[in-house]
Amino acid sequence: MLNIFKNKDKNKEGDEESNLIKIAALLIHAAKVDENYSEKEKLIIINFLKSVDLKIDFKKIMQKAEKDEENSNQILEYTQEIKKNNLEFKKDIIKILWTIILSDNSSDIYESTLMRRIAGLLYVPDKIIGELKLEVLRENK
Repeated sequence: MLNIFKNKDKNKEGDEESNLIKIAALLIHAAKVDENYSEKEKLIIINFLKSVDLKIDFKKIMQKAEKDEENSNQILEYTQEIKKNNLEFKKDIIKILWTIILSDNSSDIYESTLMRRIAGLLYVPDKIIGELKLEVLRENK
């Protein structure tokens, strides 16, 4: 199970769910950026949610996240909670983002631009972003 939130004991259950919805919405946004939100990408996101906590209602989280993503036009609100965490957590999220983006064995200019924007918002160096992309590519071979 991933330690998803900094200061988890201070967060209320509703706050944790809200933050998880935002993270899932970011993952959904990455999946949709190439205008092809596939079942494979959806399954990657669901597996991520299950890795956070098997007790959560991932169907409810997915429904809320999909609705939230449809009604938003910016990623800033999705990255705020992630930014509060340590570099390892940020790397876990970025790796999942690359897994989603590369699930069709390619990344287009829009997906690459999105990853650069997310890296900037999370203060993660480009070198780490590139290393994580290569790691995902190696794992997918």
